[in-house]
Amino acid sequence: MRRRHRLALALILAPVVGVPLVACTGSDVPPADAAVDALATGLRAGDVSDVPLQAPGSVDVQTQLTEVLEPLVDASGERERTVTVADVGKPVTKDGTTTAVASLDWSWPVGRDVTWKYSTDVDLTYVTPDDGGEGAWRAVWSPDVLVPDLAPGERLKVTTLDADRGDLLDGDGEPMVTERGVWHIGVDKTAVEGLGQESAARELAQLVGLEPNEFFARVEAAGDKAFVEAITIRQKNSGVDFTAEDAEDIIGVRAIEDTLELGPTSDFAEPIVGTVGEATKEIVDESDGAVQAGDVVGLSGVERAYDDQLTGSPGVLVSVLPANGADGDVGLDGEPADDDDDEGRELYRVDAVDGTPVATTLDQHLQKHAENVLEDVDPASAIVAIRPSDGAVVAAASGPGSEGWSTATLGQYPPGSTFKVVDALAMQRAGITPDTKVACTDDITVDGRTFGNVPGYPSSAIGDVPLRTAFAHSCNTAMIAQRDKVAQADLATAASDLGLVDDEVATPVLGVPAFLGAVPAEAGGTEHAASMIGQGKVQASPLGMATVAASVAAGHRVQPVLVRDDEGDGKDDGTTEKKKDEKKPTTPGVSDDEAKVLRDLMHGVVTEGSADMLQDVPGIVGAKTGTAQYGDGSKQHVWMLAIVDDLAVAVFVEDGHRGSDTAGPLMEDFLDGIGG
Repeated sequence: MRRRHRLALALILAPVVGVPLVACTGSDVPPADAAVDALATGLRAGDVSDVPLQAPGSVDVQTQLTEVLEPLVDASGERERTVTVADVGKPVTKDGTTTAVASLDWSWPVGRDVTWKYSTDVDLTYVTPDDGGEGAWRAVWSPDVLVPDLAPGERLKVTTLDADRGDLLDGDGEPMVTERGVWHIGVDKTAVEGLGQESAARELAQLVGLEPNEFFARVEAAGDKAFVEAITIRQKNSGVDFTAEDAEDIIGVRAIEDTLELGPTSDFAEPIVGTVGEATKEIVDESDGAVQAGDVVGLSGVERAYDDQLTGSPGVLVSVLPANGADGDVGLDGEPADDDDDEGRELYRVDAVDGTPVATTLDQHLQKHAENVLEDVDPASAIVAIRPSDGAVVAAASGPGSEGWSTATLGQYPPGSTFKVVDALAMQRAGITPDTKVACTDDITVDGRTFGNVPGYPSSAIGDVPLRTAFAHSCNTAMIAQRDKVAQADLATAASDLGLVDDEVATPVLGVPAFLGAVPAEAGGTEHAASMIGQGKVQASPLGMATVAASVAAGHRVQPVLVRDDEGDGKDDGTTEKKKDEKKPTTPGVSDDEAKVLRDLMHGVVTEGSADMLQDVPGIVGAKTGTAQYGDGSKQHVWMLAIVDDLAVAVFVEDGHRGSDTAGPLMEDFLDGIGG
């Protein structure tokens, strides 16, 4: 009989609960099905305490079962696991002993969408009591009833095989956010005791800039073998004034080497590209089981929007280890770390599938340069640069005053006089040319509300002046005076034709959630007058106004792109472009002839108007300044647009003086450095 030697050993060691084995003959023995069903039920429930078993006398079967299966139970969590009877062999009587063999089919969910299926055999023997009463089948207990070829004393280990997260690539296809070396620096409580732990905690806190009492309290509250992290720093370009070696000079402090998904600098494009870390409860709850606590996922930005593609699929390894296989090292969680170099005997393996890179359009140099230009700006601010020839967003920086919010792509502000580019397109369509005389007065009253020009507006540009002059100096009253020729619906159409469209249109094309703009199609009286100068209910983001400038430069409506889906997984089934097409604006867009007129008007802003500080910028095509009052009218949002060669740029500061003297110098600094 198969496994005769193990069966014989079990019988010699101990019959269960003192019941002797008694020979019986074939016709007197019932089938073993009921006994096998009872065993399968107990194994499925993880409790065989009521199941009749034949086992060595020293073995606590329930304890052994629990210890062996614990890693599989932990791996399956709340997902269903099964044990079913596959086959029960016919009883065989030989040498006075009646036996049978049954087969069990096991199914364990051991990973995300991974189920380990296998079969085990169970030897059974038929026993009768001394008094000759009714006999019963008993399963012969052995660890390999649970897992094939498992020997006494061996244990299981279930290891998740992490997939390498896909990189975020820049516009040149180079890694932008990728695995970079880091040091986790903290107090290792196994390396120092008593007062030494307090000394280590306080000295390390002072080194890394933590409050010593608070950090020591964390160390004191942690487990006896804990590693209590104080800070994580990059191995290169850490941005701090100490090194891992400095920290390890403190007795009791340890630096643990690791890698994390990081950009080229600590805050590189963070509001756009996002961050990676352990899944929040909200993400876990929304995932329907696809994400588990402790999983590393994208938490925001592009990393979150494309997490499925970037994450890939983790694998799993089920292996057999001898008893006491842990090596005693302390892990980051303060618990003993398993020896990953000794994975034991492999039972089951599904390899991880690495994530696929996501290609963005960002230019690393321009993005860093934009962030450097804004680093000393206190209010929320942004610089967005678009390549008109293909719509690529090459920079989308939000300043420190934005406090992590992507002002660049999600900000919603009245665009002020930069909106006069939209006015000028609508006026063209109403028959007004750059040379048409318009009335630029000191002020204009509409339905009892008086509108004026910015303080310091040049007197030389007051009166009946050509539209190009009014545009160059940003005359508010001249624009408002054309409100009867340019209806609110005309403004809304012109805005859409220049790419200032709503987020439902923008997001599928851009690749991430974004706001471009919103211009009401209906407005009258003072609201329509305010719209003519980019205020009232007109809203735009820096991305939206950069798109307007890009459309003027390109001679057609530009659709900005930040993530290129077609360069992602390489498995486009043709639906991506179809979905994008379904969201494209239905209006025809600005024509090349119309855009030439707008470029000419914007050029005049540089040569004779409010953007004259840009005259010496190589390749300058045109610009437009903007100021929009908000609140009680004492504060202004300030803007500037510029076109330089194949680059359209928008600069925005939430609270400034004027577009010319707040946004202007920032634009000049940015443009001066784009070739560096």
